[in-house]
Amino acid sequence: MKFGLIGDTLKHSFSKEYFEKKFLDLKMPHCSYHNFEFGSIEEFPALIKTHRDLRGINVTSPYKEEVIPYLDELGEMAEEIGAVNTIKVINAHTTGYNTDAYGFQRAIRPLLNDHHTNALVLGTGGAAEAVGYVLEKLGIEYHFVSREPEGGKTIGYDDVDEYLIADNLLIVNATPLGRFPDVKTFARMPYSALSEDHLLFDLVYNPAETEFLRKGREFGAQTVNGLDMLHIQAERSWEIWME
Repeated sequence: MKFGLIGDTLKHSFSKEYFEKKFLDLKMPHCSYHNFEFGSIEEFPALIKTHRDLRGINVTSPYKEEVIPYLDELGEMAEEIGAVNTIKVINAHTTGYNTDAYGFQRAIRPLLNDHHTNALVLGTGGAAEAVGYVLEKLGIEYHFVSREPEGGKTIGYDDVDEYLIADNLLIVNATPLGRFPDVKTFARMPYSALSEDHLLFDLVYNPAETEFLRKGREFGAQTVNGLDMLHIQAERSWEIWME
């Protein structure tokens, strides 16, 4: 059986290493995991047609939303969120699922305190949509922060001042900023307004401490990267593929 990951740049990803170790641990030498870098999501149908032994696919940015029109079916959560990060393939029939939401909820829930009632979610892509879905389920008010704000629940980075930071004690980075190899990039906001009551969660896991998290730690905030979330959602992906 063949499994894989699709995205535009996959040098940052630990998924291949993670699943190859899993195959060894489970003594499944007939399984393999491959990185498929796409210049465009339009390459997806050819992947399914060419690799007839594909059983499951993980999806990373920027294709979590773009892949949906190419799928035969969507799971309920993926349809509600509007983003897919796991695809099950049976005889070239593709079904999209979202395990990001499952992974994020399991990873963040033990870290939340009563004062985490308002949140900022940096980004508006598929990962951000999964985060928003979970926050809504947990009863946490949130706004997306985007370089191109559209109103409603989405504000611009220029709107994020020290007062807004003080009012939102949970901040989640759901952008690729800070991800290897662009490790010096980070969201621009007044980090000096952070406090020990703040929780900063970065979906990025490579490097282990991004600039976003380092700046948060510098001002006393609790900081967490996305590695536990990766492991949880990867295990959920495996369960879906094996069902």
